[in-house]
Amino acid sequence: MAERPGSGVEEINISTEMRTSFLDYAMSVIVSRALPDVRDGLKPVHRRILYAMHDLGITADKGYKKSARIVGDVIGKYHPHGDSAVYETMVRMAQDFSYRYMLVDGHGNFGSVDGDAAAAMRYTESKMSKISMELLRDLNKNTVDYKENYDGQEKEPVVLPSRFPNLLVNGTSGIAVGMATNIPPHNLGETIDAVLALAENPAITTEELLDFLPGPDFPTGGIILGRSGIRRAYETGKGSVLIRAVVEIETKPNGKETILIHELPYQVNKARLIEKIAELVRDKKIDGITDLRDESDRNGMRVVIEVRRDASANVLLNNLYKQTAMQTSFGINMLALVDGQPKVLGLKDVLYHYLEHQKVIIRRRTEFDLQKAEDRAHILEGLRIALDHIDAIIALIRGSQTTEEARNGLMNDFNLSERQSQAILDMRLQRLTGLERDKIEEEYQGLVALINELRAILADESKILEIIREEILEIKERFNDPRRTEITVGGSEMIEDEDLIPREASVLTLTHNGYIKRLPANTYRSQKRGGRGVQGMGTNDDDFVEHLLYTSTHDTILFFTSEGKVYRKKGYQVPEYGRTAKGLPLVNLLEIGKNEKVTAVIRVEEFKEDDFFFFTTRGGLSKRTPVSSYANIRQNGLIAINLREDDELISVKMTDGNKEIVIGTRDGALIRFPETDIRSMGRAASGVRGIRLREGDQVVGMETLETDDKILVITENGYGKRTKESEYRVQSRGGMGIKTCQITEKNGPLVAVRAVNGTEDIMLITQHGVLIRMDVEDISTTGRNTQGVRLIRLGDEEVVATVTKVKKDLDDAEAAEVDEETEQAGEDEVEALIEESAEADVYTEHDAVVDETADSIEEDPEEE
Repeated sequence: MAERPGSGVEEINISTEMRTSFLDYAMSVIVSRALPDVRDGLKPVHRRILYAMHDLGITADKGYKKSARIVGDVIGKYHPHGDSAVYETMVRMAQDFSYRYMLVDGHGNFGSVDGDAAAAMRYTESKMSKISMELLRDLNKNTVDYKENYDGQEKEPVVLPSRFPNLLVNGTSGIAVGMATNIPPHNLGETIDAVLALAENPAITTEELLDFLPGPDFPTGGIILGRSGIRRAYETGKGSVLIRAVVEIETKPNGKETILIHELPYQVNKARLIEKIAELVRDKKIDGITDLRDESDRNGMRVVIEVRRDASANVLLNNLYKQTAMQTSFGINMLALVDGQPKVLGLKDVLYHYLEHQKVIIRRRTEFDLQKAEDRAHILEGLRIALDHIDAIIALIRGSQTTEEARNGLMNDFNLSERQSQAILDMRLQRLTGLERDKIEEEYQGLVALINELRAILADESKILEIIREEILEIKERFNDPRRTEITVGGSEMIEDEDLIPREASVLTLTHNGYIKRLPANTYRSQKRGGRGVQGMGTNDDDFVEHLLYTSTHDTILFFTSEGKVYRKKGYQVPEYGRTAKGLPLVNLLEIGKNEKVTAVIRVEEFKEDDFFFFTTRGGLSKRTPVSSYANIRQNGLIAINLREDDELISVKMTDGNKEIVIGTRDGALIRFPETDIRSMGRAASGVRGIRLREGDQVVGMETLETDDKILVITENGYGKRTKESEYRVQSRGGMGIKTCQITEKNGPLVAVRAVNGTEDIMLITQHGVLIRMDVEDISTTGRNTQGVRLIRLGDEEVVATVTKVKKDLDDAEAAEVDEETEQAGEDEVEALIEESAEADVYTEHDAVVDETADSIEEDPEEE
């Protein structure tokens, strides 16, 4: 740089000056204009509007004042910008379709969801809303720092106490320089519950916080499709959610359909939406609309779309979602100022910083109250001394020539401070009465107790957290309201948007070595018994298919493991592979432990309180627990049953609470007893004895029995039979059971015990992955003490490993063309196939050899 002599002009490098000036401007926009503070969720303009209204006394319990008066005070004292910018901000704070919980109570025309502008500030009136008072509560108790305003003539708060988490509750949006923020609003009660959950458990995960705060809650309602975007935003600070309008389809008596729109996605202009729909109809981009009108009134939104008689309302609605703002995407970017620096924050980070802010507020407020109490107690201590020596003090005062002499005399003679001495000199004669003396003593003792309490609070953070809990719950009780925005997918698992995933019947397979895949339900054609089967899965020499489940892509799949844990996935989250493909390693799908092995898989459509899971272990223990106990399962699993040492879980069934249970063992024993013999237990219970086992025996299967069911048993060497259920008498649980099959070297030990009624097909899978499907009616019905007939021809050293049953869905004559038909099947056929699908049966691996003692099982052993 250089300065020309006599010119008074300083030469500088323009590149350096531009860089410095722009950086100063950018930082000013970022810190002082466009981004909210993580602690109170407010930008400077919002904070200044509320503080100015508070300073003017325009509070919720007072009357309205002209908006122009408020705007003038804001720009004159705190916000040196245009009046329109301040007024437009204040207008948004008073709109029930912009703010989830309005911070300004507006009186007059403050605009509409149709995009109408608010009346001029000289016409409207405003005051603070009741909930905004909570943002400034205790402001006068030194809870926050103050800074000078732009001209140094006034003081303004750096941040507000914010007694509720406003950043999440009302959200915000703003564009700074090189960065932007867009935080959606949330339900007050849910957000407070999340804050309290974090306070109680600082190690809580984002996934667990989703149980308390499932997602945004927009003031205009709407429907959020899917949870993947919510989860991504809460974990990383960035994500996107799809919001859809709330509509209703009415069918008139003449058959014509009408689409009624009741709620729109957040920030969608209703008038522009109607114009857009009309434009699409006019340009013939949407066909089938005969009339379009807005019937909204003070009772709510109602946009009516009349549909032509020969058009489908559902198809038309899908086109509207695709081509209009009836379905929009809200991009979440949780950017806020933390200690003056912009940071992208996850949900837990936002809640953490808010909670830390509240700790500071409570601590500073307590210190303020303590100082005030100590000052007053100090004065009262002096008054007590004066009352105890009133005659001497009066004499001292009467003998003093000046006030200063009297004050010094009190300080010297009675060891009082200057403030105490002045208080005595200021004391009125009425304080000498007995009643007034008692009041002073009572006030002093109360202050001593208060001081001790305040000091205890400052010394114990748990007491501070308890105060936060009490006060924030009081706010929740006063201001909470029901959630407005519906989230279409429940639970906390990470899933994709289900609307885009077809509802299809599927078969899930899981191998012994832990490879899982999903196939179309009709991959395997029905065959007559004794057939050779088709290759169902490519496996290694030491691997074989162990579980096979008939389900739907939209069902919830629960995986129970040998260690008694349960994991949860949706059907479509299991990847689809070809018939001969190996599949995906299960450890890539579930967070199972190294020694855990899946032993049971069940599909659940709805987690009902009056449905039960019935558990059976290899050691013969059983228990039943309500299905609702397993509605919320974490990513890393949940304990389903507490197992005893050297035992493992082998079978789980879902029941209605009134079934009969049959349990079969490897050596051919079977017991039948009512489910109610075992009381309902908690999720972590171990259970009670279901069947008493002989030495060396173990349970191989458990079934629920229906009326007219037959007991199907299948052995390791491919033999099987059906036996009437009437041949098995009902016993009490805990007995040894009765004989169900003649075990010989020819047929081998039992591998499966199933209850069938003749409407099923049976799938047998060998250790080498060969699968055969047959009609259960092709299996002979014989007595209990027989070997059965051959069901599948096995190769050398090949044994049956897994058995499952599925509902018949095709006749034999149709079966050969199933693959072609599946491609042509419409949505109705798929839905019907899903409804017919049977609940899957899942079984465990079995040893290849059985002891000779199997042949010695008594016909009807004595019960325990």
